Amino acid sequence: MSSRKPFASWSVAYPHFEDTSDWLGCPTPLETRRHQLRMLENEIEELTLQLRQARQNIFKLVEMHPEAIQQQDEAMANMRTKSGEAAGLRKQVYDMDISVRSFRREAE
Repeated sequence: MSSRKPFASWSVAYPHFEDTSDWLGCPTPLETRRHQLRMLENEIEELTLQLRQARQNIFKLVEMHPEAIQQQDEAMANMRTKSGEAAGLRKQVYDMDISVRSFRREAE
């Protein structure tokens, strides 16, 4: 009887594959799966938290939108009023310029 392990001959034929089943500190397949499961659970918890925060941010933005629209409407109305006033002032300046030119012609 040989004292070799069942995979020993296979390991010799393929030296880049090692039989690590008897190494101390190497996790078993079950331990590996449990670790992967914990990592996935942690990632899901983190993503759930990020999703909750994103939803809260979206809700705040939705609440802010009507106020922003109202402020925009007020600013547009103010701009239209000021634009009308500016047009009136430009007309006055134009009329004064014409008057000044006519007075200069008369003075010459």
